[in-house]
Amino acid sequence: MTRCTKRASMAIVAAIAALAATSVLAQVTASGTAQAWPAKAIRMIIPVPPGGTSDILARMIGQKLTETWGQQIIVESRPGAGGNIGVDLVVRAAADGHTLCLMDVGNLSISPSMYTKLPFDILRDLTPVTMVSYSTHLVTVHPSVPARNVGEVIALAKKNPGKLNFPTALGSAAHLAGLLMQQRTGAQWVYVPTKGGQNSILTVATGEGDLLIMGMLQTLPHVKAGRLKPIAVSSDKRDPGMPNIATVAETPGLEGFFTGSWQGIIGPAKLSADITNKIALEVRRITALPDVVEKLSTQGTLPRPLTPQEMAKWLATEKDRWAKVVKDSGFKIE
Repeated sequence: MTRCTKRASMAIVAAIAALAATSVLAQVTASGTAQAWPAKAIRMIIPVPPGGTSDILARMIGQKLTETWGQQIIVESRPGAGGNIGVDLVVRAAADGHTLCLMDVGNLSISPSMYTKLPFDILRDLTPVTMVSYSTHLVTVHPSVPARNVGEVIALAKKNPGKLNFPTALGSAAHLAGLLMQQRTGAQWVYVPTKGGQNSILTVATGEGDLLIMGMLQTLPHVKAGRLKPIAVSSDKRDPGMPNIATVAETPGLEGFFTGSWQGIIGPAKLSADITNKIALEVRRITALPDVVEKLSTQGTLPRPLTPQEMAKWLATEKDRWAKVVKDSGFKIE
């Protein structure tokens, strides 16, 4: 073989090797496994108005994630239809890990039964990523309501059917907690639709509403300021920070009653296991940090990290649990 022929052959081999490398790189890039993530800012959709539990947690967790990953976590409020508008945005987003949602996933588990025309399937069209925290529902009334506990509220509602009003976002976990309480006791009150938790709280705090069931993270500041009167917590045990406030389950006829605000992160369907697990592990690390634990505990919220698999199972179980409550109530949203 001549020197020129040898050089030509080596050039051809080099060209083929370069093409092969380019092909492999293209395949790996297409699969997303070789790309650094996150490669840009992450949108954290909050499907409720600003100021609520989801918004507070998203900003707290988002700041820590930004510090760790070096990419901005942009908290974006997209309320409407009980949170379903914001969730639908996530369903339609690219499954590249740059669009996520932090919300009360208890609400999410209720939507399939409550809404007659839900544009997505929560088990098929979303990827459960992790649970963030649990906040017991705090049952409160306006200070003018003559009731010191849930039993007295029930008695008042039975004696004056339809007199008490209950501001709430229809289809929310708080709304379903109220429906469940009615089903168990026969109490009658009127639901006043609101745009979200913060709006519900202000309606009762200003005296325009009577009864409120809401996550403690949102409610506690108003209790401390004297704008709301606490009458019960919905956890299985009394809250250590409010030992004199009974649980709902201590009320005759409401034994075993247990509800709350479960905040979690979800992503679009087909979000890769690598990205899903990376987010879940980082959130678990963040919610174990002493400063985060202290901040959450002082506001009545407990870290509750779950693996993606545990969260998927939880969503399926809660979906079935609330389907029965919705069916028995006959309540539907078009």
